[in-house]
Amino acid sequence: MARHATDLHLALRLPSGESPLRQRIATAIVEQIRMGRLGPGDALPSTRSLAAELAVARSSVVDAYDELAAAGYTTSRPGSGTRIADGADTAALAGAASHVTSTPAAPTVAPGPGRRRPAWDLMPGHPDPELIVATDWRRAWRVAAAAPVPAAAAGPHGHDELRVALAEHLRRTRGIVADPGELIIVPGVASALRTLTVAAGLAGRDIAFEEPGYAEARRAFEMSGARTRPVTVDTDGLDPAALRAGDSAVYCTPAHQYPLGSRLPVPRRARLVQWAARTGSLLIEDDYDGEFRYDVSALPALRGIDGGRDCVAYIGTASKIVTPALRLAWLLPPPRLWGPVADALDDSGESVCGITALALARFIASGALTRHLARAARTYSARRSALVGALERRCPGIQLQGVEAGLHVVVRLDEGIDDTAITAALRDRGVAVSPLSTFFAGSPGARGLVCGYARMPETQADAVAAVIADVIGP
Repeated sequence: MARHATDLHLALRLPSGESPLRQRIATAIVEQIRMGRLGPGDALPSTRSLAAELAVARSSVVDAYDELAAAGYTTSRPGSGTRIADGADTAALAGAASHVTSTPAAPTVAPGPGRRRPAWDLMPGHPDPELIVATDWRRAWRVAAAAPVPAAAAGPHGHDELRVALAEHLRRTRGIVADPGELIIVPGVASALRTLTVAAGLAGRDIAFEEPGYAEARRAFEMSGARTRPVTVDTDGLDPAALRAGDSAVYCTPAHQYPLGSRLPVPRRARLVQWAARTGSLLIEDDYDGEFRYDVSALPALRGIDGGRDCVAYIGTASKIVTPALRLAWLLPPPRLWGPVADALDDSGESVCGITALALARFIASGALTRHLARAARTYSARRSALVGALERRCPGIQLQGVEAGLHVVVRLDEGIDDTAITAALRDRGVAVSPLSTFFAGSPGARGLVCGYARMPETQADAVAAVIADVIGP
């Protein structure tokens, strides 16, 4: 018969050290098993009572119990609490830990000059995931892990919880009213673009594409058989007057043109939607970081403008608001393309991990995303101001673009300057940025440095600006 204690006191002695508290609690319990004080079938105290006994937060005990269960030391059943698993004593005597123990890093080969990790990584397109509150993040994933194991990939008709959460998020933050059933979850923006190319029959046809523009989007279209026609953007973004009757689709980033950073004015947005409605062309709106704007009012998404529902395919992504590691985006196609988009995804087999989608749904529905975006926007605004101010002090007369929104700013350089050489010199000095010339499909029409500030501490702004000023010269 399994031994049982209704009011068990373990009298744990937590090991010292810098390991996380959950690991030290788990280690102490494993030590009790090794010494024979706990054996298979024994019940552990409730997380609440053990937390009180140790004078620690209950969440630390919950995490420790989760760690022990994951390592096979414990089992739990509803109504029976947590018990020591069969074979746990053998594992403990063999020295099996409940977690991977940190060991000194093995010697590594020194990276070559082009591979050295920069002291300041200002590559554009990356948010700061360290701003996410760890307890919110763990709680969301704990809920997802507790759900029944999916029997198959969800496909374009699945992820109901996430679609409901995203529909509310889009209504509040982007002014887009959509039924959850209209949203389709895809594994990244490139997947959305490939799918739209197939669904709208764009292979072999022209897509008007911002110049300079997002190189990965250009590659996604071209690898799917479409032709991208460069359309030069100005200080207000893409001009509808530059479009042609032969353009079957238009790809644009109206919230924060990538990479120059302009915000498409409302009159141009309206004319763009009117042009698409008149010609029957498809507008593809990549709203990659539309949640972040500073000292300016929100502008309506193309999808939210009158007539936009019938001609705009809206794409949003978790890459900039949370982390690119999720590989998750959402697509809101015009009603006429919903069926073809779903069919294209069924045919390609591209899908999003159901556990990831459920975790993000919980993260949004719990209010954690709203709190995170507010905190991130304040932090990014401060980092942007610090970098912009430092650059203006260090480089009098410097021309900056794209400072009103997004996660990056562009330092414009004079024509004829080799921005790739400047970028290489900065890299040698520990600052990683992108040269503006690489965002052009044809001959570079402008030179500059695209600097992402999302992961740059404010205290480092002056040091970064000093290096930039020294390299680009007066």
